[in-house]
Amino acid sequence: MKLETERLLLAPCTEEALVKYSAKQYKLGPHIENYLEELKHDESVLGWGVWLVIDKQTNKIIGDLGFKEKPDKNKTVEIGYGITPAQQNKGYATEALKAIINWAFDSNLVHIITAECLEENASSIRVLEKLRMEKVRADHQMLYWQLTK
Repeated sequence: MKLETERLLLAPCTEEALVKYSAKQYKLGPHIENYLEELKHDESVLGWGVWLVIDKQTNKIIGDLGFKEKPDKNKTVEIGYGITPAQQNKGYATEALKAIINWAFDSNLVHIITAECLEENASSIRVLEKLRMEKVRADHQMLYWQLTK
């Protein structure tokens, strides 16, 4: 399972993918380690967790994004994302998120995608606005967003 955009390749994060795309130069956050551990016990989370964002020109990991868990009973998932600082402000997050959002909606398991970011995170706000997500509330310096199929 892979998704491809004009400049990017998106691959579900697995031990094999980390080896294939040489994760040695990419800092793996605790969310990746937690997801890989969960994947060992439940293969059904594949695709509903972390995806690697790979630059097609360099074949290197430039970020990760994905869903915080499988769709719930209301067919809702929350997205999260991060691009390495050197690759930010190039449209990669928006490009990658569009692909993964389309994948989720096409699965027919998802009708609502949510996200959250800090009020002062102008870059994330721009990304979420470009994705046409609607700001649904603000609370304690956090903004909450939603996109409906």
